[in-house]
Amino acid sequence: MTSASFPLAGIRVVDISTSYAAPTATMYLGDMGADVIKIERREGDDTRGWGPPFVGTESAWFLSANRNKRSACIDLTDPAGLDVLMRLVETADVFVQSLNPAKLRRLQLHPEDMLARFPRLVYCAVSGFGLDGPDHGLPGYDLIAQARSGLMSVTGPCGGSPERVSTALSDVVAGMLAAFATTAALLRRERTGLGDIVDVSLLESDLALMAPRLAAFLAGDAEPRPSGGTDSVLAVYQRFETADEPVVVAVGNDRMWVRCCTVVGLPELAKDPGLATNALRRERRDEVVAALAEQLAKRTAAEWVQEFARVGVPCHMVQRLSAVVEDPQVKARSVIGEYQHPSAGRYRAVRAPWRLDSIGRGPDGVPPLLGAHTLEVLREAGFTDEETQGLLKRGIVWDLASNT
Repeated sequence: MTSASFPLAGIRVVDISTSYAAPTATMYLGDMGADVIKIERREGDDTRGWGPPFVGTESAWFLSANRNKRSACIDLTDPAGLDVLMRLVETADVFVQSLNPAKLRRLQLHPEDMLARFPRLVYCAVSGFGLDGPDHGLPGYDLIAQARSGLMSVTGPCGGSPERVSTALSDVVAGMLAAFATTAALLRRERTGLGDIVDVSLLESDLALMAPRLAAFLAGDAEPRPSGGTDSVLAVYQRFETADEPVVVAVGNDRMWVRCCTVVGLPELAKDPGLATNALRRERRDEVVAALAEQLAKRTAAEWVQEFARVGVPCHMVQRLSAVVEDPQVKARSVIGEYQHPSAGRYRAVRAPWRLDSIGRGPDGVPPLLGAHTLEVLREAGFTDEETQGLLKRGIVWDLASNT
């Protein structure tokens, strides 16, 4: 398969973002075949230092969000470095940043400034709270977004305190949304010839995750509290203890309810007209859950998974990561790839969460070494050898090969 086979082949992305959300977006663009140039300061992206764990000398977090990119080191605090950046952007289709709005103004990288200079550019801003509004200048982190969006308010043990979902949820979702919106903006540009501004925030990404809970609340439901993973609408849709490991059971409709009752040995509940609909089961949720919990505690998780599968009711063990990486479905679909990195050596990581019939999951390039492509990128942008050597000597740019 040639690089021209990929959907975003020929699209160049200049990415000055750091941390996790925006780099996730550009990784997904790279997974679709875009040429992603990751602009880093001499010390590198923040995530290069996020550890332990490290794989060799590389941060596992950095490896998980930066495949299919090239790294160029440019000092953007120096006006000469900004000039270099502008020459790179002249060759680009997409510009991605995650800077504080005040810094954007100071560096003259605000979207209006950039679109005035490069009218065909798709400008993608990933931030904590968006490009406008009273709090647009505040720094944004996953933890803050989960708290402010209400996501934490419904997460945690029943009757307990709110808890953060224990992964970089806001960052990953924001990255996915930014990649999606950027690709849509590129399609629009093909039709109109005009660039666009993509504005994605961690807060709004989490609000999208909370859409069903907010819809229920706005429709008159009581304000939810942490509920131990139960669903606010469906009954039954939650975790149960078994004789050994916990399982989750998802009763998505009234037909499943009858089958669920039959398989756990509670046919009287299936015949009870007072439990025939989800609305009725919600009114008697405590009674229903207690009855199922008593039955499920009598057998092992593996036995229950098999029994529920037999009658077509969704059920699965709550897997730890050691089981996830060995899950037959995960392995059959090659979701976790194996990579060989020049400094990390052999490592495994989650691949793109989609497959296209034409390209599979896309290219499997490894994350770049810091500054490994600086001179290569500058030459492609038209810099002469004399110019690049001058920039190196002045410390405006840094290249790995020139300093090893």
